[in-house]
Amino acid sequence: MKKKLLFSIVVMAIAGFMNFTIAQETYPTQVLGRWDITMSKEGKEIPSWLEVTHSGRSTLVGRFVYEFGSARPVSHIKYTGGKFSFSIPPQWEPGTRYQDFEFTLDGEKLAGTMVYTDGKQYSWTAVRAPKLIRTTSPVWGAAIKLLNGKDLTGWHAMGTTNQWQVINGILTSPKSGSNLVTEQKFTDFKLHVEFRYPKESNSGVYLRGRYEIQVEDSKGKEPLSIYLGGLYGFLPPSQMVAKNAGEWQTYDITIVGRMVTIIANGVTVVNNQEIPGITGGAIDSKEGEPGPIFLQGDHGPVEYRNIIITPAR
Repeated sequence: MKKKLLFSIVVMAIAGFMNFTIAQETYPTQVLGRWDITMSKEGKEIPSWLEVTHSGRSTLVGRFVYEFGSARPVSHIKYTGGKFSFSIPPQWEPGTRYQDFEFTLDGEKLAGTMVYTDGKQYSWTAVRAPKLIRTTSPVWGAAIKLLNGKDLTGWHAMGTTNQWQVINGILTSPKSGSNLVTEQKFTDFKLHVEFRYPKESNSGVYLRGRYEIQVEDSKGKEPLSIYLGGLYGFLPPSQMVAKNAGEWQTYDITIVGRMVTIIANGVTVVNNQEIPGITGGAIDSKEGEPGPIFLQGDHGPVEYRNIIITPAR
């Protein structure tokens, strides 16, 4: 009996210690949600994004978007000594080293560091991503032609060289080079775009400069978010409606707040779905601000025509 009693006391003591330890390490729930990150890297501000949610009673998990690539899962965000941390394997980054993140919560902001795949450490800060809920239905203004069919008036290249040109009324990127962005910025709008690409080429249309609708030779592929009709890394099309390479294709896209509808080649493939956050390649992470239309030109040849935007008033 004495041995059983002693064993029970020890077990209860251990359980009590474990419960105390867990209580001491309970994470602040304010960390839950979506965060717009600005990372300082070699003199540049790199837009990134983090979502923190919980799995089960106490485990934190999430998703992370870096300056390129798609949203990648975070299997476990640890909380120890007032600090959060997680690691993710490389996606398109060079090398095989994991990226290691550590951060703290200060009210409505995060501050942390990233150790990149090359072993160098960079600092970053984050603010809570805005909900972008529109309280009234949009009233649509007049349609605006973003291409004049003659030159690049109203647009500028984002790189040091500009391969974009207008040929016979068609906006043409004959080879990989700079991305192209509108001078004007927009909030909520309807957008009509016609595009054509050669076999195995790749481009993208960024809404507000932050959310990429994929343009890629995708006929016959599974309807994934990284192929035609998808919001890159987040929202897959309901079906694959891509035409053959070399044929003209169309997007009719409506974005209101965070809600997006994508009609590809006349078929609704994303129907009023929420955009979680910025996609890889975004110009910045300032989701609460208006942004431009941005065409990806660094992934291969592509042509565009009849780009017409109808902003909400």
